[in-house]
Amino acid sequence: MSLGVSIVICCYNGEARLPTTLQHLVAQQVDAAIDWEVILVDNASSDRTTAVAIETWAAANVQAPLITVNEPQPGQTHARLKGIATAKYDLVSFVDDDNWVSPNWIQTVVEIMQNHPEVGACGGQNSAVAEVELPTWFADYQCDYAVGTQADTAGDVTDTRGFLWGAGLTMRKRAWQQLHDRGFEPINGGRAGQILTSCDDYEFCQALILAGWRLWYDPRLHLSHFMSPNRLQWSYLKRLKRGFGASSVGLDAYKIAKQSRNWFYSFLSRLWLVRMIVVLLKLLGHGGKLIDRNSDQQEGDRQSIEIEILRGRLMGLWYSRNIYKQNLQKVLKADWRNRNQQPSL
Repeated sequence: MSLGVSIVICCYNGEARLPTTLQHLVAQQVDAAIDWEVILVDNASSDRTTAVAIETWAAANVQAPLITVNEPQPGQTHARLKGIATAKYDLVSFVDDDNWVSPNWIQTVVEIMQNHPEVGACGGQNSAVAEVELPTWFADYQCDYAVGTQADTAGDVTDTRGFLWGAGLTMRKRAWQQLHDRGFEPINGGRAGQILTSCDDYEFCQALILAGWRLWYDPRLHLSHFMSPNRLQWSYLKRLKRGFGASSVGLDAYKIAKQSRNWFYSFLSRLWLVRMIVVLLKLLGHGGKLIDRNSDQQEGDRQSIEIEILRGRLMGLWYSRNIYKQNLQKVLKADWRNRNQQPSL
C-alpha cells in the first residue's frame, strides 16, 4: 500500500457545513512526495451533500482527488467502515463535516505514523468554534464534544488515557484490516441521524490496544470543531449524555478484558442482572431529583447529567438483555486479541 493519507468525511445532511470543511483541506501544505485523497461518505442524506462536495472541490482545482460514495445504512460506524474500505492509502484520517483541520494536518500525520510503526492510531487537540457565545457550562463538558487537549504532552497515551476522539482520529488501515480479518465486529454502531448513541471511537481504540497496537497524541494535529447553536443547548447535552450511557453497555466487555482483579469480581461484572441492579441502586440514590422537573431544567446542574447517564445505561442494558453475554464473549474470546496481553479469565 503506497505512502499517503485518505481523508474520510462521513456526512449526514451536511451541505451547509461541508464547504468550509473542504476549504481547510484545500489549504493543506503537503510535501509533493505524499499522496492524499478525500473520501466523502454520504450516510443516507436527504439534502445536496454529495453535489455540494463535488462542486466545492471542483471549484478549488486541487490535485488530490475527491471520491464520493454512498452508505445507505444509517450510523457513523457503517459510514466509517465504508470509508475505510474505499481508502486507497494506509493512513486513514476521520474528519467530520464540522472539523476544520490545520494546514499541516496531512504532513504531521505522515510524520507521526512513519516515526512510530507500533502506533495504530493517533489524534490531536481540538478547539471549539461557534457562531454564538459558548454557554457557561461548556468548559466542564467540552470533552463530551471532542474539544480540548487529550493529554498534557505529546506521546504514547495507550496506558494512560486509553482512547482518542473520533473527530480527527487517524488510523492505519492495516491495523483495521488485521482486526477485521480475525473476526472483529464493532458492538456499538455510532450515531445515526438524530440518535446520539456513540462511543464507536472508544471501542475501536480499545480493540486496537487489545490487539497489541499503541495510541499516540500530538497537539500539532489541531482542528477547529464547529459547534452549531442547537448543540450548545442544555437539552442537547442531556441527550448526548444519555446516549453515552446507552453506549457504555457495549464497552463493558473491553473493560472486563483489561481487568486484573480477582476472579469473583470478574465473575460478577459479567452478569447482566448484577449490572442492572447496580444502575437501579445508583438511580435510586438520587432520590427526589428523579422526579424534580424544576432541577431538571437548571442549566449546569451536574446531578441531572449524572441521572441522564444512568438512564441511558439502564435503557442500553434493557435493550441488550438477550445479547449481553454474547457481546461479552465477542471480546473476551476473540481471535483478534493479542494473546500475550490476555488476562486470566
